[in-house]
Amino acid sequence: MRNESKNNHGKSRVVFFGELMMRLSPPGHELPLQSPHFDVRFGGAEANVAASLAILGHDSAMITALPDNMLGHACAGELRRHGVDTSSLRYAEGRMGLYFLSPGAMQRPSEVLYDRADSVFARTSAKSYDWPRLLAGAQWLHLSGINLALGKPTAQAALAAVRAAREAGVSISFDCNFRNKLWGSRVVEAPALLREIVAEADLIFGNDRDVALILGMDFPYKSAAERFAAAAAAAFTAWPRLRHMAATERRHRSVDHQELAGMLAVRERVLSTKAYALSGIVDRIGGGDAFAAGLLHGLLRHMSDKDALDFAIAAACLKHSVPGDVNLLREADMRAFLAQGGFEVKR
Repeated sequence: MRNESKNNHGKSRVVFFGELMMRLSPPGHELPLQSPHFDVRFGGAEANVAASLAILGHDSAMITALPDNMLGHACAGELRRHGVDTSSLRYAEGRMGLYFLSPGAMQRPSEVLYDRADSVFARTSAKSYDWPRLLAGAQWLHLSGINLALGKPTAQAALAAVRAAREAGVSISFDCNFRNKLWGSRVVEAPALLREIVAEADLIFGNDRDVALILGMDFPYKSAAERFAAAAAAAFTAWPRLRHMAATERRHRSVDHQELAGMLAVRERVLSTKAYALSGIVDRIGGGDAFAAGLLHGLLRHMSDKDALDFAIAAACLKHSVPGDVNLLREADMRAFLAQGGFEVKR
């Protein structure tokens, strides 16, 4: 196994840890294998945030393990194309994690099929990552609960990353990202593992369902806003280090017509955005990651909590217009969305 490494000077880094995957989806709104073609893209929960933040002008560094073959190197090249630092990627023999996306339409929902068992990332031991070195100069560490779901090696690596970040004074951003399909029979371990990381986090992306799962509580309110506020209050009580908790609220009319709003809780108050209508959705995969990148961008740029939340929901909404996992749009696009500048061709 070989490890690429170089020192990264200048701006403080945002370090990301998680699996990179290859996404295969049929063209248009076809069903899988309706015709013998797949569109191929790369993505992953943490990588999507890393690429979006790099596009927004931040110093993003990805930490992961990839197969030492044409697929792994093509994936790394895609990250570099967006400006992500890939100097600390690990390569080893093995397979690439895959997921198949069957795009929905009208009243037929989208469906994801994972094929990522025993990938290089899933098999890489926690001892393979030198976290004090990898976190050197970092301002934030961002990771998600998917790492905990993929197996013992990745869960141990994620916990080690969080402990090293806390020891080094690096702020921790954690997306709960609970995926029942990935946990499988290990789902009984989920609350304890999630709780261990959330207890160290400064910022979490999660809603009332996530907090209910982790704390074993229930929030029996009718509206999403009430449930989020109650869950945030419980979260701040349970986890003294926590400073921000954020989530989106999605309302479905059909697969192609939805509404999206953002919510952000700090210890003093809960903020929310208006609900934005999303009509003619191109690709909703990665919308939550775009929201996370937008909020982190706001915090890194020292925006007010309200402005950071507004920017985050603008990023999430606009991601629905971009094919693929990553929000490729820039700050000016999000600001134009918030200004509602119209739909004339930009000339």
